[in-house]
Amino acid sequence: MRSIFKEKNLNYKKILLRLDLNVPIENGEISDTTRIDKILPTLKFLIQQKTKIIIISHVGRPKGKIIKDLSLKPISEDLKKKLNANVKLITENIYQIENKDFFERFNEEVLILENIRFYAEEEKNDHKFAEHLASFGDIYVNDAFSCSHRAHASIQQISKYLPSYSGLQFDLEVAALNKITAEIEKPITCIIGGSKISTKIDVIKNLIPKLDNIIIVGGMANNFIEYFGNNIGKSIKEKNCNEIVAEIISLSKKKECKLIYPDDVLVSKNLNGLSINKEINQILPDDMILDIGPKTIKKIVDIIDNTKTILWNGPAGYFENPNFANGSIKIAKKIIENNKSNKIFSVVGGGDTVSLLNNLKIVSNFNFVSTAGGAFLEYLEGKQLPGITALN
Repeated sequence: MRSIFKEKNLNYKKILLRLDLNVPIENGEISDTTRIDKILPTLKFLIQQKTKIIIISHVGRPKGKIIKDLSLKPISEDLKKKLNANVKLITENIYQIENKDFFERFNEEVLILENIRFYAEEEKNDHKFAEHLASFGDIYVNDAFSCSHRAHASIQQISKYLPSYSGLQFDLEVAALNKITAEIEKPITCIIGGSKISTKIDVIKNLIPKLDNIIIVGGMANNFIEYFGNNIGKSIKEKNCNEIVAEIISLSKKKECKLIYPDDVLVSKNLNGLSINKEINQILPDDMILDIGPKTIKKIVDIIDNTKTILWNGPAGYFENPNFANGSIKIAKKIIENNKSNKIFSVVGGGDTVSLLNNLKIVSNFNFVSTAGGAFLEYLEGKQLPGITALN
């Protein structure tokens, strides 16, 4: 895999740059610019190299139809301000653009093709569509790691027709995940949450042989609490998961990975209520488990203190209500504290976890925060990602 940052003689080349600018847009306004902010270094580097950048990206799931609300126009305007450069959105139908000479008429340093998923051929991984896209540029750069688990035309097929490179954000994602999966400094701990065990079972199974500790929090912890004979009241849980829980317990024992789940929890009668701390054997039929309790927090903090590498995917509780954000906040603060004294290498991923860190304005205090979602999890499962395979 070749990085564009190591390539010389880029001057005046047309760079087809695949980005993931799939940011939340409401009434034409971007509510979270994290994904845009992360790719600015790649864009600034390419501008310094006097290249002409042609951005390929998508927003939402238009499924091959033109949907005005999913236009990249707000993104082009945001980039114009942040780059302090001329940025133009190209709204012409891609099939009416005949070759790279079309882009000579524009003085702008950065051009953005309209939402690539307006074309059904993109998600069909159509090779003729990819070849036509490739005719617009001299070099292809993938800086959309978060889309690289998709076998789409602008991710996989296009690399067959142009010299292909990875971008800075792509390199950072792969390097951070390699530290978790290959270049591990032990002890290593994984804190994993979310509501469904089934969506993360393959990640857990793939990681357990590499881990010293796996800490189960969030909704999926309720399945473990119930499995060990406790009532969980009205708490969310995934149905028919006893076999999966038993498999995780068995595998963790076999691989000598310590499995931790809550000893005590914060409960309420509803999502908007006040919190009450309870031991896991005290849950009433009308209780909802919404966060981890102080005993569990202390246990997790002690483990973090004795950890060299940590992966965190999934908040500890229903953090949208501040009464149930304490567990996640305490975990975050402890990781940050140990980061500052260089005691730990931290990788954080998952939409809800990143949202929590954004709300607390502490994203920059971790070694690496991934916005990759599905690609992040599939990489941790040990799967081959089409976007990486294409660049190799």
